[in-house]
Amino acid sequence: MKRALLWAAGIGLIIASPGFNAAAYAKSSSDEEAIRALEQNFRDAFRVRDVEKIMANYERSEKLIVFDVVPPRQHVGWDAYKKAWQDFLSTLEDPISFDINDLNITVSGDLAYSYSSQHTSGQMNNGSPVDRTVRVTDVYRKIGGRWLIVHEHVSVPVDLKTEKPDIHSKP
Repeated sequence: MKRALLWAAGIGLIIASPGFNAAAYAKSSSDEEAIRALEQNFRDAFRVRDVEKIMANYERSEKLIVFDVVPPRQHVGWDAYKKAWQDFLSTLEDPISFDINDLNITVSGDLAYSYSSQHTSGQMNNGSPVDRTVRVTDVYRKIGGRWLIVHEHVSVPVDLKTEKPDIHSKP
């Protein structure tokens, strides 16, 4: 009970402080929820290999830039990235497991960014297993009232002793 009262008093002090902007906090919170929903839509579309739904989360223009871990390592434009997804998903068998972990989102006005680790497992068409974790940083812009990814950077850490990617790293 004492802990709950202290917590409530602390929240009250924050809200009553001159620097607290309730409207900005509420907007930021709803924007963060919208971006979380975008990431959940992406996850769900990936799991069922729906390229159209995956790409619905990205700015549909030549301004979209994605740095990837596989060649060509840079995709310029929505069409190029859509083709990369089609090519990649065609190499995988069903079912695909895909999770987004440790998603951290920062919103500032009509721009936002997030970072997370993303894990994929399953099997390739040639029978080899897939079990990889990548790090993803996304930049979002609110366009027409909707958050869309305008830049994405996918990476993996490198083991400096072997100079090979470490696709099993966990944060």
